Amino acid sequence: MKLLAIGAVALAAFTATAASAQTAGPQNPGPVIPGVCVYFNQRLLAQSTAGQAVQARMEQLANEVRGELQPYATAIQTEMTALQQGQATIPADQMQQRRQALQQRLQEAQQLEQTRDAELRYTLSQQRQAIATAVDPLLVQIYQERGCGLLLDRESVFLMNPAMDVTDLAIQRLNTALPTLSFNRMAVPAQQPQQ
Repeated sequence: MKLLAIGAVALAAFTATAASAQTAGPQNPGPVIPGVCVYFNQRLLAQSTAGQAVQARMEQLANEVRGELQPYATAIQTEMTALQQGQATIPADQMQQRRQALQQRLQEAQQLEQTRDAELRYTLSQQRQAIATAVDPLLVQIYQERGCGLLLDRESVFLMNPAMDVTDLAIQRLNTALPTLSFNRMAVPAQQPQQ
């Protein structure tokens, strides 16, 4: 039974590493193109105080889930070992009953793991949405103040003049507007039947 690779998957998807957020450009970056601005959302998520709060809390929640699932994994492994070692001594009817009970516990543990994985993913998506909701009007302000005619996603730009990057300003304003986020693991809402 896999014991939650959630932390690695969910958190890796959430933040960019410092190495990818800070790419070294050429010594002569070329001219500033008037009206062209660039924004790097992954860096905002990694470096803003709200983004860092989300990352830290998601790590805590993933650890809580691992702690909740660990007793299942331990009990299942213990029973599997006991059944393997007792093959010659456990009566066939008891062996069958214990195998069925073990299979049931394994299915329950897998279902719980899938539920917690979905909850963590949903929680992360809701926190990302909260940050996006807070940063969107800030980007519109920056766009207008800087006289941008085009705002490009940094992930789509190979090289650029750093003077066209508005990410630092967006981080600064987000830190003021949304200094942190507090949250707990959220249940995934039931899907509504389609009409």
